[in-house]
Amino acid sequence: MTMQVRAALGLGSNVGDRQSHLKNAMATVRTTPKVVVVEVSPFVETVPVGGPDQPDFLNAVVVVETTLTPEALLALAHQCEQGAGRQREERWGPRTLDVDVLAYGDVVSTNPELTLPHPRATERAFVLVPWAAIDPVFVVNGRSVADWAAAVDTSGVRPFVQLGED
Repeated sequence: MTMQVRAALGLGSNVGDRQSHLKNAMATVRTTPKVVVVEVSPFVETVPVGGPDQPDFLNAVVVVETTLTPEALLALAHQCEQGAGRQREERWGPRTLDVDVLAYGDVVSTNPELTLPHPRATERAFVLVPWAAIDPVFVVNGRSVADWAAAVDTSGVRPFVQLGED
């Protein structure tokens, strides 16, 4: 019997209809076998971190319970990105959709294809603020997401009022 693992996905978009890109990715995750969406964070609007001059991002975090392997969860993330027409032209450049596996239970991996937990998740307010809003007790590198969030500058993170709520 395969055990369910709690995992977190970070989503971001700053090209095109950002809100639709995030919602479509969430719909794909919701309909994926062996994945149960536990919580979806509020959307936040954030200034870009690193990379070239570009528009602000819309970000969210999705917490799931899954029996997928970490590699299969990464494949799902890439499927979501492809569905949004993601082009990987410039590192940290503008993108229709970016989906990162932030953490997969307490798994630690230094595999360059999928480093777990995500190597910069605990440094980035655009990840920590929405994540702490839905799963503050998730432990990453020995500290709760809430503790990590309290330790970063959150001035570049703004609440986003979603349009067309169901």
